[in-house]
Amino acid sequence: MNYQQTLDFLFSQLPMFQRIGKAAYKANLDNTNALDEYFNHPHKLFKTIHIAGTNGKGSVSHMLAAVLQKAGYKTGLYTSPHLKDFRERIKINGKEITESKVVEFVEKHKEAFTPIKPSFFELTVAMAFDYFANEKVDVAVIETGLGGKLDSTNIIQPEISVITNISMDHMQFLGDTLDKIATEKAGIIKAGVPVVIGEYQQDIAIVFERKAKEIGADLRFADKNFSIGYSMQTTDEKQIFQVYQNDTLAYPDLKTDLLGLYQQKNTITVLQAVELLIDKGFSINKENIYGGLENASKLTGLRGRWHTIGRNPRIVCDTGHNEAGMKLVLEQIKSTPYKNLHMVFGVVDDKNIDTILAMLPQEATYYFCRASIPRALDEKMLMEKALVFGLKGQTFTSVSNALDYARQIAVKEDFIFIGGSTFVVADIL
Repeated sequence: MNYQQTLDFLFSQLPMFQRIGKAAYKANLDNTNALDEYFNHPHKLFKTIHIAGTNGKGSVSHMLAAVLQKAGYKTGLYTSPHLKDFRERIKINGKEITESKVVEFVEKHKEAFTPIKPSFFELTVAMAFDYFANEKVDVAVIETGLGGKLDSTNIIQPEISVITNISMDHMQFLGDTLDKIATEKAGIIKAGVPVVIGEYQQDIAIVFERKAKEIGADLRFADKNFSIGYSMQTTDEKQIFQVYQNDTLAYPDLKTDLLGLYQQKNTITVLQAVELLIDKGFSINKENIYGGLENASKLTGLRGRWHTIGRNPRIVCDTGHNEAGMKLVLEQIKSTPYKNLHMVFGVVDDKNIDTILAMLPQEATYYFCRASIPRALDEKMLMEKALVFGLKGQTFTSVSNALDYARQIAVKEDFIFIGGSTFVVADIL
């Protein structure tokens, strides 16, 4: 098998949530445990940090990995989904797993997969753990997929657990209320393992407090201890924060190369997590923190978070796709100067998008499009739904066609935003 044939096996023969949706979801850890047994529990050979949450968990994972790299740790990073190449999911010190390692893993163990019948996600988690063990990483930052309790990553016993926040997403799997979703994600909290909650949300804080108390886990709400008053953007496309800890300026002029106002929340979540890691004996100093955050995307390869891909007119893409994520993106758009707003927009077809459409600015010109995955909502159907909310535009069969047309229409003072789905952003990057 070559690399492309291996990808064809992974994408086509294994049930993959990103492509087909609910049919790929496994509501138990049977396959994960079977694979873990087969590979002789590789995750026990390195330290781990577990990250869950509705929004921000990808940014938090990459930021933490960057800080650990700066501190001199050989750092594994497992995230999902990928934007362009499968190998983005599995990295060590910012370098993607090689094509040959992916091919070798599948070829060597393919026969063992047949009786287990794993999903795409279950198999890639096993691949990541096996790779990190073989490469002898010191620590790996592990991002959950959809949930927490039943997520394939939840077999690890981490040094700390992190839950960024909770909002309505993937309700068909995790529950139709914030309380139910929080309960599912609280499933990563483990006895004796400190846990960071990024945002104190009054209605659901009790879910985490109760679980932590029941099993004896030290619980910290990051935004109870850290705060950022405001941010400024530098001429070299970075943000500067003044970070306070209990009313004391703890991190003056803290820079990050991840743009977007929402990175304030992610930054304080990371700082709280780092504090707990230091308590656990990790050798991390302020120089490592400053250096890691200032170069987070450079060190880890993170893309798609308020990612500028063009100027005159300015063109930005962002992977925010649920109600809470889009709210933050729209706040960022409002703070961006422009003459006219153009929205290249597409969604997947298994979401209730009415709440998102109701939020979108009516004054924008829309270029409704369909990402190149089976789950993508038909662009004509999307436009019909959008018209109900006073959103007007044209339809395009691909994201690239939509962007090309928006570029023709826009003048240099305009702003073109690309989003609505991770897969819309993936198509353009």
